[in-house]
Order: sequence, then C-alpha cells, then structure tokens
Amino acid sequence: MPRIDYFSQQPTMAKQYLAFSNAVTGDEDLKGLKELVTIRASQLNGCAFCLDMHVKEAKINGERDLRVHHIAIWHESPLFDERERAALEWTELLTRLPAGGVSDNDFERVRRHFSESQLAALTFLIVAINGWNRLGVAFKAEPGSLDKAYGLDKAGLE
Repeated sequence: MPRIDYFSQQPTMAKQYLAFSNAVTGDEDLKGLKELVTIRASQLNGCAFCLDMHVKEAKINGERDLRVHHIAIWHESPLFDERERAALEWTELLTRLPAGGVSDNDFERVRRHFSESQLAALTFLIVAINGWNRLGVAFKAEPGSLDKAYGLDKAGLE
C-alpha cells in the first residue's frame, strides 16, 4: 500500500509534472531510447513501480525481451548499438551524479552521438524519470497498481 497518494494531495503539481513528462517522452529525438533510459534509471534508483511500468511499456512498444533483460548488463551486452550505449551511459552519469560533476570527457563521449537538441531532450527524459523514481520510492507506489488505467495490462506480463 502506498504511503500517500501524491496525485490527490498535490494535484496541480502532479498534473504539471505529468504534462512535462509527457512532453519529454513524446519527443521524436528520443525514438527507441525512452524504454532503455527509463528502465535503467528505475533499476539504479530501485523504483519497483517505475521499473514494472516501463518494462511493460517496452513490451507493448515491441522491445525484444532479451534486450530488456540485458539493460542491467548493457556494459557487457552486444545487443545495444553505440547510440543506445551513449544514452545508457548518460543515464547512469546523471542518475548517479559523480562528486565532481560530469567530466568534459564523459560529456564529449556522449555528445558524439547526439545533436544538441537530442542531447537536451535525452537529459530532460533522464530528469523526468529520476523525479518519478524518487516519488515512487518515497511513497512506495505499488507495482502494477495502475496497469489497467495506463493500458499496461495489454503487455501480457503478470
């Protein structure tokens, strides 16, 4: 059972954050990366609700099962291309911010794969999922509790 229903307690903030999130995830620059990024950030943050949700979204959106399983081991997996690897690396960097910040070398390594617009969109996506993860962890959102409302029951994962 969740600790509080933050949507009902702060409906204006929740709706505005959801609108921001929807704008970010609908960005064409992120095609094919959204599921990888949201799953990896949710793994790192230990957000069961978001991990459950984004795995189901990945399934509905046609992501291969093996690739979903390999997101946790993307460093060693041969299943991701260089652009996907750059997005996953950027996700890890911004989710676990290093003490000294993001180095110029790290930035340049990721920047090679994205235009400035794409990198901004990717960064906003990472910001959005990290915020949702923090809400889910703080208030113990229950995995699967909104499947029917979000259409995630269509994933066929139970």
